[in-house]
This record gives sequence, structure tokens and C-alpha cells, in this order.
Amino acid sequence: VHLCSFGEVIIQARDLNAYKKQGIALLSRVGESVKHVTGGYKLRSRPLEFAAISDYLDTFALKLGTIDRIAQRIIKEEIEYLVELREYGPVYSTWSALEGELAEPLEGVSACIGNCSTALEELTDDITEEFLPVLREYVLYSDSMKGVLKKRDQVQAEYEAKLEAVALRKEERPKVPADVEKCQDRMECFNADLKADMERWQSNKRHDFRQLLVGLADKNIQYYEKCLMAWESIIPLLQEKQETK
Repeated sequence: VHLCSFGEVIIQARDLNAYKKQGIALLSRVGESVKHVTGGYKLRSRPLEFAAISDYLDTFALKLGTIDRIAQRIIKEEIEYLVELREYGPVYSTWSALEGELAEPLEGVSACIGNCSTALEELTDDITEEFLPVLREYVLYSDSMKGVLKKRDQVQAEYEAKLEAVALRKEERPKVPADVEKCQDRMECFNADLKADMERWQSNKRHDFRQLLVGLADKNIQYYEKCLMAWESIIPLLQEKQETK
């Protein structure tokens, strides 16, 4: 049953009452299923340190998503520019066949544009194959950590509920049952493991992103150096032609 079906129906006046009844019945069924799913233990409040982790993971995933979208837009523009360069270079080569005196400089410009397009293609491939996959891997890991946090919350909620049940017993000194102690141990282990995993992840993340961003900077520098070298290589040809005039 899809709730979106409400938006897909044009309600006529004569059908309004019948459709309203159908909607009420539908929502009742959905409500029962939601109650069934959420009928477990309810967490009173998440500890501040784990609330901070949750907020951090949300912000981190959001930032990576923004970087990913911008990087894809840059790649799209670079690919469009690459197509134009590949059309642009041969124009000079064709022109050189019609201009005997300018043939050498024109062929030089054509070769230069070809070298620039090759360098741009390499840069685009590097971003696509090396930069973006790392971003997406970290988004997936962030999502998995959120899942672990939810599991931790469930364990804590279960412990709190069992502890409250013991406190409500009409006994002077109620003994803590073994299952409550076991649940407490499980929660403490979960907390310790989660904090250790986060510390390890933060350390790996700093190292990975330092390498990733330095690598991206190097690739861009190499691209511009190759383009500069290509254009500088034809300067002597142009100067020679000017001196012979």
C-alpha cells in the first residue's frame, strides 16, 4: 500500500466521502504497523558524547555530498571542454595545408592543443577514478556508523527499561537480575567498542583525506604544467616566423 496514492487521485465531490473513509482505514492500518515496528524499548536520552558523534556524522556526510556534487559538475564541464579541444585542434592542422608559409606554426598549435587535451583527459580520469570513490566510501562508512549508533541506542533503551522494571518491584532491596547485569555489560562493551572505532576512524580519515587532497592538488598542478610546457614549446616557432619576415 502506498501513501503517495493520495496525491495520484483527483477527488470528485461525489467520491469525497468514500475516499475519506478509505483514507481513514488506510491510515489506521499504517498506524498499526508503525506501532508494531516501534513497540520496542524507548530510549530516554542519548548520552552527550554519542549525540555529538551522531551530529558529526550527519554534518560530515552532508559536506561530502556537497563536495561530490561539485566535483561531478567540474568533471562534466571538463568533459565538455575536452570535446571542444578535440574539435579545435584539427582545425589548425587543416588550415596548415592551405598556408604554406604558416604550415609549421599552425601544426605546432594543433599539436599543442592535442597535448593539452590529453593532459585534461588524464586529470578528469584521476578525479573520476581516484578522488570520487574515496568520498563515496566514506559516505557509506558514515552511514554504517549511524546504524551502529542506533543499535547502541537500542541496547541502552533495553537496559533502562529492564532496570526500571526492577525498581518498580515491591521489594525493599530488589536484587538486580542476571539478565539486567548482562544487558548492562553489553551496553558498556558496545559503548567502549564504538568510541574505539570512532577514534580509529578519525585517525584513518585524517590520513586518507590529507593524501587525497594533496594528490588532487598535485594532479591539477601537473595538468597546468603540461599545458604551459605545450604552449611554451611553440613560442620558438612563432618567433622564428616573425624574424624571417
